[in-house]
Amino acid sequence: MEWILEPWPWYVSGPLIALTMFALLYVGKNFGMSSNLRTLCTMCGADKTCDFFCFDWKNQRWNLLVMLGAVIGGFVAANYLSENQTPNIHPQTIEQLHQMGIKSAGTAYVPTELFGSEALSNPKTLAILLIGGVLVGFGARYAGGCTSGHSISGISNLQLPSLIATIGFFIGGLLMVHIIFPFIF
Repeated sequence: MEWILEPWPWYVSGPLIALTMFALLYVGKNFGMSSNLRTLCTMCGADKTCDFFCFDWKNQRWNLLVMLGAVIGGFVAANYLSENQTPNIHPQTIEQLHQMGIKSAGTAYVPTELFGSEALSNPKTLAILLIGGVLVGFGARYAGGCTSGHSISGISNLQLPSLIATIGFFIGGLLMVHIIFPFIF
């Protein structure tokens, strides 16, 4: 059991991702998580209100199973396969986060100041989560896919737009962490 509880090295997880991508390419499928939102909306009748949702969602049922598997796998991993849920963060990063008011840095898996039950009663935190969620959702659709779709599937298919999108994701992440995040807190 010890080997499954530890993080897997790149030389194990990397080839497993590559094998998955080869299998998807072989059967003519593209991997991505944000496309599941479009499928779910279409299943609920959004195709009656917007042409964007007019497509054969039944061809995407396999991807809904991937999404369900990710949810179940995340639950099993978090509740049964993880001894220490606290990530190993550099002490300097912890100190910087403490200065910004994120006191749970280094002691919790996610910042309880943003994701704890007390945080959901704070209007500022709710606004940050709502605006951030809308921006991420809009950005994923505007870019034609999410980070997993572009960075894993698109680049493995040698698609230039996916490479450009992935570079944009990294630039956006750096801007958020180093400029916007300190401004918010």
